[in-house]
Amino acid sequence: MPSLQVRGATLDYDVTGDSGPLVVQLHGLTSSRARDAQLGLDLGRALRGHRVLRYDARAHGRSSGTHREADYGWDALARDLLALLDHVAPGERVHGVGPSMGAGTLLHAAVADPGRFASLTLVTPPTAWKRRRAQGDLYRANADLVERGGLAAFLALGDTAPVPPALADAPETRPAIPPELLPIVLRGAASTDLPRKKKVARIAARTLVLAWTGDRTHPLKTARTLRELIDGSRLIVARSPYGVMAWPGLFAEHVVTRG
Repeated sequence: MPSLQVRGATLDYDVTGDSGPLVVQLHGLTSSRARDAQLGLDLGRALRGHRVLRYDARAHGRSSGTHREADYGWDALARDLLALLDHVAPGERVHGVGPSMGAGTLLHAAVADPGRFASLTLVTPPTAWKRRRAQGDLYRANADLVERGGLAAFLALGDTAPVPPALADAPETRPAIPPELLPIVLRGAASTDLPRKKKVARIAARTLVLAWTGDRTHPLKTARTLRELIDGSRLIVARSPYGVMAWPGLFAEHVVTRG
């Protein structure tokens, strides 16, 4: 697999397709491109006539990590993304799609480089703004739990968490982060947030927001606020696994739409 050295980490990536506009696909916290495919979140699979760049964020999947918490804030991950795009597709406008942490990364990247993205698809946007502090406290508590009880304690906690209705049929998966880096990554996530609302409101890229119900970590409140902030954006909510099954087609339709 090809890789790129970025700020002390090696980002592992792959590109499928030989021609056409580039789509970059991100993943969520503790996940990877392989794990997202298991969960049915490989949204680029329905695209035709495009190149699709998939990569693992630092410390996730096949990518190496660093031991600095600040490297895992969404603004820092956005710098990784833009460096990767400069390497793979210098000067090209691209389409971006990603869930949760990936959505946060895309928003920061779109704010930092407004002309880079032809479209954005923000999937299950995470807690943000006023609600972010409580989520940060939870991530810090989970980091402490991993340091005290190891990965097994963290996995046991996940077994008791409520599952959103849209993921009712999803297979069981494990975090795609080395246990020794997991507390660092969690504390980095605890200290980050989406860009300020006034900056989000300046985003001009065509935007689709895909959300689901019954998930406190990815509340509809964030998705609805993004829909209100980004002019011309659309919000589609999945309430069952069948709703998520429609997402690849909806994403493909959004990418090829002109105007």
